[in-house]
Amino acid sequence: MPRYFIEVFYKGTKYSGFQVQQNANTIQSEVARALHIRFREEFILTGSSRTDAGVHALQNFFHFDAAEDVFYMKGNFSEEKNIERALYSLNSILPPDIVIKNLSKVDEKAHCRFDAISRHYKYYLYKEKDPFKKETGYFYPYTLDIEKLAASAAIISNTTDFTSFSKRNSQVNNFICSIKKSEWKCENNGFEYSVISNRFLRGMVRGLVGTMLKVGTGKISLKEFEAIIKSNNCANADFSVPPQGLFLVEVKYPYHL
Repeated sequence: MPRYFIEVFYKGTKYSGFQVQQNANTIQSEVARALHIRFREEFILTGSSRTDAGVHALQNFFHFDAAEDVFYMKGNFSEEKNIERALYSLNSILPPDIVIKNLSKVDEKAHCRFDAISRHYKYYLYKEKDPFKKETGYFYPYTLDIEKLAASAAIISNTTDFTSFSKRNSQVNNFICSIKKSEWKCENNGFEYSVISNRFLRGMVRGLVGTMLKVGTGKISLKEFEAIIKSNNCANADFSVPPQGLFLVEVKYPYHL
């Protein structure tokens, strides 16, 4: 049975996260509903990267299995044209804050979660009150030392064990992550933290940002920041930054996918 990847992007403000939950509206439940309405079939969706309530994505993925002719419509259309028409129909059904960007047939063994080689997240802070950034950034009018932020980000680049930045009750076998990029920069009258890794733990990016902000404001030193990392205790990290500043920017796959 053919397997398909669905590429989506969304504004997560109104949703209780990415993955389907009981008695809650999520990105997965909306996409599954649109597929069911359009094709009158139930599809089992597997997600690539979970995002929390209020978190946004410029790129994320699902995969599902379907019959060979599920996207074929009446008329003599190519497979490409059929998928194009399916995309139009699905996006007409979806709410305006969720968009399916692409729908691709892949190898039947391809897995959108396990085959991903990296995820890229960004967190945005803005310094001046702006009603248009309220739902897509963190209003943070306090003085920050960009050099201290840069130094803390460099420490993250050389870290592998992120136990201290994983929320409790995370169902993982280990807390090892391979960081490929970790940097702060001034951007659009604010600050932006960018991090790329092969995987992320539950609450990890917000934990990193919240704890590094304490370095940037002088509440803790770089040595204390390193001690938090080495403590392997999430009670020492700061997860309090709000979700709306966080974006999943890219999920990268091997070229053949």
